[in-house]
Amino acid sequence: MDLHIGYETVEPWAVTRTDTPDTKARAAGQAPKSVLKSLLDENSKEGRIVIDSETVLAGMPPEAWSYKLGNRSALDWVLDQHKGRVITLLARVARVSVETVRLVEALKGGLR
Repeated sequence: MDLHIGYETVEPWAVTRTDTPDTKARAAGQAPKSVLKSLLDENSKEGRIVIDSETVLAGMPPEAWSYKLGNRSALDWVLDQHKGRVITLLARVARVSVETVRLVEALKGGLR
């Protein structure tokens, strides 16, 4: 139980992070494309997690996909949760942006 409760303090699994520039996105002045996908090759002794078009985590043990939360692996659950936070964060930033522009425009109109 301590392992689960204190998951934020356990020693991280030794994974290999590979960053390969997405030259196509960079040439277009764009950020790397978000992927958030786990890949487990049944014939391999390790899996990978693709974070975005530039970042891959390798060396994930196959057993990590065996631990399930509902019908998904804990790794896939984390990826889903991260994606949800990103979408929520973007929606909140959009709200703040729109409301701020409205306030600034209203102030400009009152100053004339």
